[in-house]
Amino acid sequence: MSKMSHDEYIRQETVTGTVPMLSNERQYSFWDLFLATSGFSIATWCYTQGAYVAQYLSFKQMLINIFCFNIVWILIECIPVFFATRYGIDLWVWLRSVLGKKGVAIFATIISLANFGWYAVDSQLFASSMINLFGGFGVTLDPDIWKPVLGVLCVVLGTIIALGGPDVIKWVNRFLVTALLIVGAVVVIICFTSVPIRDMLEVQPDTSLYGSALGRFMLSAEGNVAFAFSWSTQALVMPRLARSEKSGYWATAGAYGIVAPFFVAAGGVMAIAMFVRAGYYESDPTVMLSTLAGPGFALLSLLMVAFANIGTQGTGSYVNCMIIKSGLPKVSYKLLVILTAIYVAALTVWGWVMDNFGSFISMAAQIQGPIIGMTVVDYLIVKRRKVSLKSLYNIDGHKAYEFTGGFNLVGLGCMLIAFVTNILFVYNPLTAEIKSTIFMILTGSGYTAVCGGLLYWIASLTPLRNYMLKDRGELEIV
Repeated sequence: MSKMSHDEYIRQETVTGTVPMLSNERQYSFWDLFLATSGFSIATWCYTQGAYVAQYLSFKQMLINIFCFNIVWILIECIPVFFATRYGIDLWVWLRSVLGKKGVAIFATIISLANFGWYAVDSQLFASSMINLFGGFGVTLDPDIWKPVLGVLCVVLGTIIALGGPDVIKWVNRFLVTALLIVGAVVVIICFTSVPIRDMLEVQPDTSLYGSALGRFMLSAEGNVAFAFSWSTQALVMPRLARSEKSGYWATAGAYGIVAPFFVAAGGVMAIAMFVRAGYYESDPTVMLSTLAGPGFALLSLLMVAFANIGTQGTGSYVNCMIIKSGLPKVSYKLLVILTAIYVAALTVWGWVMDNFGSFISMAAQIQGPIIGMTVVDYLIVKRRKVSLKSLYNIDGHKAYEFTGGFNLVGLGCMLIAFVTNILFVYNPLTAEIKSTIFMILTGSGYTAVCGGLLYWIASLTPLRNYMLKDRGELEIV
């Protein structure tokens, strides 16, 4: 603290999530939050997700699947944004009252480490984009050598942005998102002009995924629900910077529920157009654009798509380090950013996440799903939008959220039951095995959210309610 004033230190710790953000310190308008969140959500993994879904559904089914499942679940999982903006805290601080302080420290770290797998995908796609860009100028780069090098470069550049904090992220995304939205619109136009729409409508889906059309539709839906859930543990960090509850909710829901699915759909449309043109599906947008649009406009688009991943690296590093910091508040933000950059670089060089993309997002959603369900139920029904800030931050010895040795056994039990029953009786994400007709209604990820929330609500109707609501005697905010 010797090199900064006390006020500067407090501001730094406020921005990085250690203490609640006061209303007069919140710097994001609706558009600031919308653009920053959109910049976070529209990296080229959206095109990868779209290409994954496009293989197994018809053109119309693909669009219905992508937009319906994403929008519905995003609108639900973003409900706790209201407490993020009301209290100036993020999801993981609130979750101290649901999982216990030590429970949050453990799961915030585990889920953030899983979330960083997305940024390994992001950096690998950046590397592929750059190799294709150089190829467009006649420069051939050996992928075996340059893909890991360029991937790590993406991580390093994103880390520099993350170290700049919310102000730098805000200005970077103002430029990138505006440009990317234009590129996304042009991409769709290119697809429909380079390949006849009639030919895309006639493409038959791959039937190898499952024996029935409904099964393929719901397995694709599982991918989209898992994709929507992937934002959940990250989505409620940035809204604490919003100036109002209304702008916080709609900016977040709009970015994850409309902008991100639009780019997923663009990826799906490109994949189908690529199949019509070249006879195979492709998930790398740089390859698809160069094939469909030719060298002229394609190079500019590829450049924008490539550098979007750097902005995503920066925003994602900030958000996930805030998640870890909510569980381990004494750890330096700068140290977390550097350590996680090393971790993402290692994942990038390894390449496992990219090679097992479908299983990765579905497995991660099995952990996030129960948390989503419990958070919504806890906020709306159990705690009725009231929480003790004194116990959240252990002020003056308030320890309502210590529970049992720092763990809320009810919350953790609900998570465990939802996770295990899903794998045993509903859906196994590692083998893509459907085990129950429940999957055909909720999907596996959706089941974990509904099950976790329902169990948590039922527990609140039993004598366990007193254990869950130890904070009722010290509420100070309504």
